Amino acid sequence: MIALALPAANEEGFVPPTLEDMHLPEILPWGAPYGDGFGKQMLLILISVLIIGWFFIVAARKGQMVPGRLQFLGEASYNFVRNSIGRDIIGEKDFRPYTPLLFSLFFFILINNLWGSIPLAQLPTTSHVGTAYALAGIVYFTWIILGIKKHGIKYFKYATVPSGVPIAILPLVVLIEIISTFLVRPITHSLRLFATMLSGHLIIMLSAAGTEFLLLEAEGLLKPLGVLTLVGGVGMFLFEVLIQVLQAYVFTLLTAIYIQGSIAAAEH
Repeated sequence: MIALALPAANEEGFVPPTLEDMHLPEILPWGAPYGDGFGKQMLLILISVLIIGWFFIVAARKGQMVPGRLQFLGEASYNFVRNSIGRDIIGEKDFRPYTPLLFSLFFFILINNLWGSIPLAQLPTTSHVGTAYALAGIVYFTWIILGIKKHGIKYFKYATVPSGVPIAILPLVVLIEIISTFLVRPITHSLRLFATMLSGHLIIMLSAAGTEFLLLEAEGLLKPLGVLTLVGGVGMFLFEVLIQVLQAYVFTLLTAIYIQGSIAAAEH
């Protein structure tokens, strides 16, 4: 955590970290002066794909009746997503075609969230809104396409016109359904992941910077307070790890819910 600490003090005292401190210089800059380029976030995303691919290829390479540790961990991870998310939410009849998508989303988001807690990396790539938008966009178009494929153009009627609503208020209800389903849903799906990872990482950065300032720069009675901020920072760090795992689960769970609602729209 201390490695996250930025130069926290100058002649004027404590200077808290800002959002700009999370946007590190590009490794291969291009597109100046707009700051676009190949940066740490992109590098970590590529590494996460390599790690996920390597792990599950190695885990599945030697399929044995009595699995070793790596095979057991790989199978347990796959079964968790397959059964606890795919089958339980989408249903026994329909879940199998969507298991690869749910599996990929869960572990991609999990690893990219956990980068924020790994020394030297210490940057959850999902704390950049572009990553969250891209993931939510993939899910958004997936469940819409699945709904159209299953029900045709009537899918939009099933998704926006609830049954049993009085005619007098039906136009208002339909408008609310259109906004909530096709506009608000993808925004909240992405921002829930992005905002949680961003705020959590900023809290850890603030704790680290405050600890560094109090222990190294402060004087008098303020210096011992650095121990309290250190203890609190460690607690927040552990809590952040829990949130990183939980957000990967929540994002994938919502994806399964959206898919289930799309392919079963006519039943509602």
